[in-house]
Amino acid sequence: MYSTYGNYGLNDLMGSSSTSFGVWAIVSLVLAIVGAILGYFMFVKPEKNYPNKFVNWLRSFLNFNEMLIEPILKVTYMFIAIFITLGSFELIGSSFVGFLLTLIFGNLIMRVIYEASMMMVSIWKNTKEINNKLKK
Repeated sequence: MYSTYGNYGLNDLMGSSSTSFGVWAIVSLVLAIVGAILGYFMFVKPEKNYPNKFVNWLRSFLNFNEMLIEPILKVTYMFIAIFITLGSFELIGSSFVGFLLTLIFGNLIMRVIYEASMMMVSIWKNTKEINNKLKK
């Protein structure tokens, strides 16, 4: 009969009114623009090495010198391959053919998708290596 959760409206979730969200969005936009400009001129544009290791790492990170996508792709590939393989065993009781199709073609299709993604990473690595050799 009565709800234990209460009647909370959108205004209760967002603060006193929705205008506070609009003000915060504008402040966030201005701060993001200022931060991006400062970050570009402080870390991305300069070609010098800093004495602080963290600042050098931050500069390398912001210049995309090292890609994080390769290890992420490898871990997600292993996760999804195990998930598809174990999930296909659920079909043994209802359809053995469905089990085999999911086990074989599910993993095969997923492998092709991940190989295409890794090929893009490989092209980037090779292009970067060629570019570094041409600079020398």
